[in-house]
Amino acid sequence: MPRELPIDDLPDLARGAALLGAGGGGDPYIGLLLVRAELERGATITLLDPDEVDDDALVVASAFMGAPTVVIEKIPGGDEPVQALRSLERHLGRAADAIIPMECGGLNSMIPLLVAARTGLPMVDGDGMGRAFPELQMETFGVYGVSGSPIAICNERGHTALLDTGPDNHSMEWYARAVTVRMGGVAYIAEYPMTGAQVKRTAIPGTSSLALALGRVIRLAHDEHRDPFEALAGCLATTIYRFGHSLLEGKVVDVERRSADGFVRGSARIATFDGGRTVELTFQNEHLMAREGGRLLAVAPDLITVLDAETAFPITTEALRYGQRVRIFVIGTPEIMRTPEALAVFGPRAFGLDADWTPVEELVRIR
Repeated sequence: MPRELPIDDLPDLARGAALLGAGGGGDPYIGLLLVRAELERGATITLLDPDEVDDDALVVASAFMGAPTVVIEKIPGGDEPVQALRSLERHLGRAADAIIPMECGGLNSMIPLLVAARTGLPMVDGDGMGRAFPELQMETFGVYGVSGSPIAICNERGHTALLDTGPDNHSMEWYARAVTVRMGGVAYIAEYPMTGAQVKRTAIPGTSSLALALGRVIRLAHDEHRDPFEALAGCLATTIYRFGHSLLEGKVVDVERRSADGFVRGSARIATFDGGRTVELTFQNEHLMAREGGRLLAVAPDLITVLDAETAFPITTEALRYGQRVRIFVIGTPEIMRTPEALAVFGPRAFGLDADWTPVEELVRIR
């Protein structure tokens, strides 16, 4: 049934969302502060399960897009995603009935909550990525037939652009990325207008609740002096993700990172403390591939995360630094993200990676 999100749950939700961000999606802390301020002023946020949304309701995905490193320098005021929503509503000639996250990872777990708090609209407990991905077409909404456009894009000056590429979600991403770059590298969007029936068919359910549960597990394990990595693996085993595993513990020995074309691209090398093993991570906003020498250890759409070795708190790609003591932790993906249709959109080849997808639980057994 519909339920209200308590303000005290925000830190756990943000921590779990940073984990599901797979290193990307932006640091949720800025968004947490914005949402908390709204709740402290008396706003409320109502969460709905996908099956509680009326079939004929209009549901709109809300998010930021651009390079996460830029968000640190261009902190949002909070009006931008609401202005994007209002612009899309005017174009459609209809008011939205609910908001849904584009992705459940990182800052984009918080932007829809901010819109819900500021507008009074309920937020659907689900999303279109089950993690964070760098491109707009990489959503289960689009994989299973929903058009991402028309899309409204807004910046901190209130400048808004509307794009309509029909069912061509790749072109939507291409043009929207160019607009975002011209807007300074980060913008706020309203996209994938869909019916409640389409939400039920295409969304990954319960991912906001999952982020909250994972964040709580990490906090409680830390507070109770239990192994947080074992606690995470145990929690994930009971979810549609089913699998979590510690791949390697060591320190960051090298990071190469650059902002280009609206993304943060680069790589990181993490070596065991004795220097006997080194794993290289490749990222485009999010971690996409983990290799040890020529051996594949994990690859998108499975989640590759870097966590603090002691606390298991997630570390985003823009926060990776030489000398950090970390644990690489990998997570499986739900069945809806494993179909041939889904892998064609956000599998390894979609990122130009020279690898085919093998489920991470199989790669761990192989190793």
